[in-house]
Amino acid sequence: MADEADGDEFEQVRERAIAALERGDSVSIYLGLVHDDGANEYYFGNDVEERELREAATEQLGMLTRVLADQSGASVEEIANLAAERAEAMNLQP
Repeated sequence: MADEADGDEFEQVRERAIAALERGDSVSIYLGLVHDDGANEYYFGNDVEERELREAATEQLGMLTRVLADQSGASVEEIANLAAERAEAMNLQP
């Protein structure tokens, strides 16, 4: 269970993300939500040419992997391996 400081930090990150979205100058967005009940939602959209999609997706994945590794104390490789295993098991629908 998160303590109050974690809750405050979470809310600050959430508010900064909303403000960044409202600027409207993004060309790629990914938002993954994990709910208390374990349900998952994701939103992924790009305003890039198809040939640029792989680069945009790789940039998104790289940022997320780096942040998760830093915050969890795991290596980038560990996070990437765990994510690959989990992705194989997921049955996500857009």
